[in-house]
Amino acid sequence: MSALAVVIMLTAYFPYLTYAVPAFAGLCIMVVLLELGNKWAVSAYIVSAVLTVLLCEPEAMLMYVFLLGYYPILKAVIERINKPFFEWPIKIVVFNAVVILVYSFIAKLFGVNLSDTNDFGKYTVYIVLAVANPVFVVYDITISKMAIFYFYRVQPKLKKFFK
Repeated sequence: MSALAVVIMLTAYFPYLTYAVPAFAGLCIMVVLLELGNKWAVSAYIVSAVLTVLLCEPEAMLMYVFLLGYYPILKAVIERINKPFFEWPIKIVVFNAVVILVYSFIAKLFGVNLSDTNDFGKYTVYIVLAVANPVFVVYDITISKMAIFYFYRVQPKLKKFFK
């Protein structure tokens, strides 16, 4: 599954797939989590993250390494609280912190100072977060739906195939 996640991440070199590809690759880690548990999922994430750092497009790689690769594991841990009123703020805070961290890193790496740009540049982070937060919520819900789909549709077929 780690190798599959890396192969999926390699498609991020195609234009406009910078965010979709890491989100999809994270689903490979979800499968490991569902089948084998946290320890194996963390191991699969680490292996795929190292290979992603070495082989993949930088912006997609940062999103995978710093959030979308391990998010299915983090989501499972947070949801053990079993109180959505507390779970969602934690998820949103983590997401926003990571997005700010990644874009700050990218800005430093390329020597871009957003406050030196025009008015639009000063508000770029806020605009990105305003657009990205609803997408993140949809992604979180999608992971839950994909886990249910996996358990009821895919896993039974895999068990029949591997017997």
